[in-house]
Amino acid sequence: MPESAPNRGAMIVLAYLWVLALVPLLLDKHDAEVQWHAKHGIVLMGAELAVLFAYIMLTSVVSLATFGLGCVLSLLLVFGWVGVLALHITAIIKGINGGRLIVPGISEYATRF
Repeated sequence: MPESAPNRGAMIVLAYLWVLALVPLLLDKHDAEVQWHAKHGIVLMGAELAVLFAYIMLTSVVSLATFGLGCVLSLLLVFGWVGVLALHITAIIKGINGGRLIVPGISEYATRF
């Protein structure tokens, strides 16, 4: 088994820090595992941005109809960010330990590009 690069752990951590996923994608082209984690981080970022955009649109429409319910929905966004943070931390830990976090319906796109 080939020995892993000394900066492999740092590259996997960068892979799940939103735009910083471009660093391992562009710099560590010889390590297929780091490349997969970088692509997975970019796919997760895209999915999170899409969900965030849809949530903001929904909250805006609800706020126009009933101001109080819109404020409550806005506060729930904090819990969503905690969930995103937990997802990224779990992916980082699994990646450093040699595994992959598979998110159903999303992770399959990491192997497509």
